[in-house]
Amino acid sequence: MYTWGELKNKQPNAVRMLTNSIAKNRIAHAYIFEGGRGTGKKEVSIQLAKSYFCTKRIGVEPCNSCIECKRIESGNHPDVLLLTPDGLSLKKEQIKDLQREFAKKSVEAKGKIYIIEHADKMTVQAANSLLKFLEEPNGRTIAMLLTEQVQKMLPTILSRCQILNFRPLTPELLFQELLEKNAPTVLAKIVASLTNNINDALAIISDDWFAQARNIVIQLNEVLVNRSHHALLFLHEHWLPHFIEKEQLNVGLDLLLLWHKDLLYIQIGEQNNLIFIDQKDLLEVQAMRFSQKRIADQLTIILEAKKRLDANVNPQLLMEQLVLKLQEG
Repeated sequence: MYTWGELKNKQPNAVRMLTNSIAKNRIAHAYIFEGGRGTGKKEVSIQLAKSYFCTKRIGVEPCNSCIECKRIESGNHPDVLLLTPDGLSLKKEQIKDLQREFAKKSVEAKGKIYIIEHADKMTVQAANSLLKFLEEPNGRTIAMLLTEQVQKMLPTILSRCQILNFRPLTPELLFQELLEKNAPTVLAKIVASLTNNINDALAIISDDWFAQARNIVIQLNEVLVNRSHHALLFLHEHWLPHFIEKEQLNVGLDLLLLWHKDLLYIQIGEQNNLIFIDQKDLLEVQAMRFSQKRIADQLTIILEAKKRLDANVNPQLLMEQLVLKLQEG
């Protein structure tokens, strides 16, 4: 349950346009909310429905306590319909069912709202049926089409909707949202630098493999600082058995990149930007041993390893060469 103020922090442009429309009683008849997963499209669509039907609204803000708000929040409002793909696509019959439902007199005098998730997954027949519905709605209706791939939608549908872009969440906003969802601080800080999708971030944090991966990266750097002659042994005993798949190894390299960025933050006095927030002591020890140029070179070495991984270089050979290069200087 959100407020417009909270949603505006995440999507300032889209929310500003919508709240202005609510305040002026000029809500459009059709919107397309376009943006990546986890950017708040569905939350905003639900909030707009609440503001439209709320009986105790203060300004643009729904009360979240009246019967209308509660029914929308629970997904049981008779005049707010949510449509999702049936299998891999949205089918013509689903749109026809929607049209039949909307042909009925609305329970509330205001009209009806329909929200279509993954609108880009409509079949051609479904899209053409929706187009007719957009052109000739029954009574007062508001459509909200949610999509991650607006380029896959029919131009004729795009031309009949107001398109609002939902930007990826910034690392700072994603970090705060993860904390609000009780994610461990040390993991939330790192994951917020690896993805801008709240759903993906939560999935990563819930995976024990990732927490172990983070620990192995920290241990590798500790070995490189204090026991460099054991680095290859550590690689074979701990790193390679954990980072088995190509995607897993790519995550490991991303974590190494973040570690070396933290080394630069230490050197330029920006400790507040650290990603490995609980490893400041080890980072300071390692940062004292290298110049900024050397750390920049190490970042380049890791980036090159990521490119070689994409080119299907043998993972064991790739990591052995990477460790040896990181030991240089």
